[in-house]
Amino acid sequence: MNKDQIKGTAKEIAGKVQETAGKLVGSKKQQIKGLGKQISGKAEKKFGDAKEQIKDATKHS
Repeated sequence: MNKDQIKGTAKEIAGKVQETAGKLVGSKKQQIKGLGKQISGKAEKKFGDAKEQIKDATKHS
């Protein structure tokens, strides 16, 4: 795992927590912020996944 994968996963989890907290207190603003963090986290994790695939491909060439 690389730092992008770790940071992305952490951001995604934080977003889920924030979205859930927003639902519990009835705050649409917090729910939307949480969803945004989840999307950002998923994108960062995908970027990290791609970096790992490239690194693995260059090792085996």
